[in-house]
Amino acid sequence: MQYIAILLIIIAIILFVVTASRKHKVGLPAGRIIYTDTSRWGRVEKALFDPQLGLTGKPDYLVEQGNRVIPVEVKSGYAPQSPYDSHIFQLGAYCLLVNYTFGKRPGFGIIHYPDRTFAVDFTSELESAVLATISEMQGQSVRKQVDRSHDSPERCTRCGFRSICDQSLRI
Repeated sequence: MQYIAILLIIIAIILFVVTASRKHKVGLPAGRIIYTDTSRWGRVEKALFDPQLGLTGKPDYLVEQGNRVIPVEVKSGYAPQSPYDSHIFQLGAYCLLVNYTFGKRPGFGIIHYPDRTFAVDFTSELESAVLATISEMQGQSVRKQVDRSHDSPERCTRCGFRSICDQSLRI
């Protein structure tokens, strides 16, 4: 009986160390994971939605730290000197969704690259810029024709609309 208790304690310690190592590797801050959009940690959650903004999103993780909810976005490519604007805006949109869904405005969010992690402050300037971008995107969505916005064969090759796009780069 004593050996079983010792074995269970050892298993619990191993599981704790493995979990802590995974959280650190993914760039998660200390706290309780309350949402995940990756099957590595469990079932994939449904998307967050703000009907007033018409905004839907699925952050990779939401971590609860006390009374705060922190969105975490994990990127697979190596880190630039500073996060790309598109990644910052994506994280800003998740901050808006967290504020709507949980009634808790995040002070910051996290962008994690394999080799570096950035904490991005959710300032009123970032919020305004994200809201302006959402408004501009919604205005564009009513257009009948939207022109291709790149000259990159790589993007074209990976695009899900390539087979029906009349402006695809023929490669």
